[in-house]
Amino acid sequence: MAEALPECYHGAMSKRECEELLGRKNKDGAYLIRESETIQGALCLCVYKQKVVYTYRILQAHNGNYTLLTSGGVQETYFKTLGDLIRNYKRRNQGLALHLRHAMKKKTPMLIQPPRRLDIRPGVSAGVSAGVSAGVSAGVSAGVSAGVSAGVSTGVSAGVSGGRDVALPEEENDYENDPSADYVEVLPD
Repeated sequence: MAEALPECYHGAMSKRECEELLGRKNKDGAYLIRESETIQGALCLCVYKQKVVYTYRILQAHNGNYTLLTSGGVQETYFKTLGDLIRNYKRRNQGLALHLRHAMKKKTPMLIQPPRRLDIRPGVSAGVSAGVSAGVSAGVSAGVSAGVSAGVSTGVSAGVSGGRDVALPEEENDYENDPSADYVEVLPD
């Protein structure tokens, strides 16, 4: 099974875009991981410290473990996952210009979720289908589109409740942006 990428992974991003993004954050220890522009298959760990972005290459060994490219004579440390690598470099004095402190999470487009299905008990499902069928046929026989929608809604509510009041789950507004969320709404140009 493929490893899940960390929240701070930004994919293909130029060095300049990376520096601008971390510069806007303007917090020492802010970091992100991006794809290397010069070494195919390598990643870059970029760390912000005092208005300078330090870039470290992350290489993946043949066995799948990750390591930071080090200078000659320095012992390489291997990690099973990128998450393990990040956890290690969050500790002080691990060889980086500054330990990792603030992950720059990638903002992604909001995903549209399919509508949730109602949880209908076995005894109620017969009432639903009978109610929907009766409502649709009554509305269709009237030949008016308003009759269809009125017939469907009346048939469904009568079929589901079966004479009892059953609370239907309220829909969440999945189209609204929550300022605290990591998702943003993408609008066409």
